Amino acid sequence: MTFFSASFAATGALLLSLSPLYADTHDINPHKHDHEMEEIFVTGAPHVKARLDVLQGSNLLNLDQLEQRMEPTIGETLSGIPGISSTFFGPGASRPVIRGLGGDRIRIMTNGIGSIDASSTSPDHAVAIDPLTAERIEILRGASTLLYGSNAVGGVVNIIDGRIPDIIPGDSISGRTRVGYETVADDYSGGAAVNAKLSETNASAVVLHLDGFFRRSADYDIPGPAKSTYLRALDGSDGTVGTVANSDVDNKGGAVGVSWIGQESLFGVSYSINKSNYGVPTGEQPPVRIDLDQKRFDLKSNIEQDFLIFEEARLRFGYADYKHTELEGANVGTVFLNNGWEGRLELIQQEVGRLHGSMGLQIRSREFEAIGDEAFVPPTKTLQWGIFAVEEISLDPFTVEFGARFDHQTTENKSLNIKRRFNNISLSAGVAYHLTEDSLIGLSLGRTERAPTAEELFSNGPHLATSAFEVGNISLTSERATSLELTLKQESERLTASLNIYHTWYDNFISEDFTGQVRDGLNILEFRQRDARFYGAEMEGNYLLYTAGDKGLTLIVSGDIVRAEFTGSGLSLPRIPAKSANLGLEYESQYFDIAGKVRLVDDQNRLAVNEVATKGYTEFSLDLSWRPYGEDRDLTVRLQGKNLSNAERRQHTSFLKDLLPMPGRNIKLSLSYGF
Repeated sequence: MTFFSASFAATGALLLSLSPLYADTHDINPHKHDHEMEEIFVTGAPHVKARLDVLQGSNLLNLDQLEQRMEPTIGETLSGIPGISSTFFGPGASRPVIRGLGGDRIRIMTNGIGSIDASSTSPDHAVAIDPLTAERIEILRGASTLLYGSNAVGGVVNIIDGRIPDIIPGDSISGRTRVGYETVADDYSGGAAVNAKLSETNASAVVLHLDGFFRRSADYDIPGPAKSTYLRALDGSDGTVGTVANSDVDNKGGAVGVSWIGQESLFGVSYSINKSNYGVPTGEQPPVRIDLDQKRFDLKSNIEQDFLIFEEARLRFGYADYKHTELEGANVGTVFLNNGWEGRLELIQQEVGRLHGSMGLQIRSREFEAIGDEAFVPPTKTLQWGIFAVEEISLDPFTVEFGARFDHQTTENKSLNIKRRFNNISLSAGVAYHLTEDSLIGLSLGRTERAPTAEELFSNGPHLATSAFEVGNISLTSERATSLELTLKQESERLTASLNIYHTWYDNFISEDFTGQVRDGLNILEFRQRDARFYGAEMEGNYLLYTAGDKGLTLIVSGDIVRAEFTGSGLSLPRIPAKSANLGLEYESQYFDIAGKVRLVDDQNRLAVNEVATKGYTEFSLDLSWRPYGEDRDLTVRLQGKNLSNAERRQHTSFLKDLLPMPGRNIKLSLSYGF
């Protein structure tokens, strides 16, 4: 599509040509109120940073942006942000794909601790975190997140939910509630959270948190046949038309948390439950459903007090008991059990001259077992521990960052009593130059080693989600990634823009390759290692075209492109997202906001072996927000139209893309109220 390529280039030129009109200042005090916290990043650095100062590609979604993007899963909520796609396996299960990478290479966390579920094991397994619980989401793209381990080589998604209160509310009771309805699947959803001060003195307070959420939806509507043109030509049938059978979702959960908050210290705990029952719309008979149940305990503690060379200690811990049952009609097919815990201790150093940083320890344990017909992975136990240090030197107008991490992993096949041990070292360095107070030019370099997962090592069985018989490779070694990224950022009164250009070279990249052989009626898929490279670019820009008092009109442009190929052969890797672009206008005022957007997704014709091309699409959306009390009360009524042209949309990153299009036209109505 020459028009698409020309539009992408023109958009990039526009972002680089716009010049700032006013300087912008950033308050990065972590003890400010919630609305001030929206402008800073707490993920991926030894101390909080303004968004402008985050060196690598990043996004921060505040509460209002989350409600605007809200979808049933984390993957779909984030999909469409430059550099981010999803594994789309229906409304019940979807993980983010960042720069063409997914699975174990993307860390999905809640409040800095992993989701502790089975979502990285298979694309039909849901993330045990619902977007309805989130207060903000921070996203880091690329391999520069040493604080969270080599499993974050592709990026980090940190979902911050406030279930352990860390700020003393101004009122005795405060909270927020949201209810919504969507036409595409007759979807009803709602959530509410309350914080209450149980006691308070001049020096401390005890704060209680309660929240709950639910989502119930029917089978969702699609523009036409579920099968793609390719499949219809292959087997001569349309399959289901107009609605995707077995795509309904029933999800609910909640949490209770309590914190003691002092002037220089914090100690809090929470207990949460997540239950979900959703269909896996693969067309299998009898239909397959997943019944998910996770119970989770979290602990958080901070001490801000000088000791030795440190000024603060942060302790995080999470434990989860996870189980999901795959139901084949009325029968139990396979049961997946995942019991795990994760803890991390960070010690924040006192600032010495121009040097500031942190060091720490992280430990993760995971016991995974699959019982039944689809037990493609034997019972395994994985223990990971790592030590890390991240430092920053301020040499105004330059800032230099560097870090190092050592990881040890032991993975055991409990059935065969086989253990594999891996020792990995990861390094990163970067330099940022502030041309002005509101601009940044950054260059970062990283060297990351990732140990293979239990699934990559020991799989040996049928896996219907990938329509394959998966075979692991016990001889796999650690994969090594060398990444280079250029970052340009601008934040001013009129313009907020960023451009990231990256290239990552992999030694011994672990991929899932179809062998062309068949076993038990399924194509054999083997885990193999080959050198590969990923490269691409992402850009975003918001330009204030007009402002008068509390009114403003903003032009919004963004786009991304990623390429991934095996070194030497030039063959593409499978399920790499197509290039895309977004163009929109947003009008804001005290009482009304109106936003319209068009999204262009290109054809994907750069294909792996045995992969089928995916047709691109154009999507239109409209968002109307009404605040009847303006700033006097936190009440918003939102009416949205998604995919208004009812276009057929297929996600090239999905294993089911030829069987399962994304939803058709959707009208959403929601109401949110904070008090």
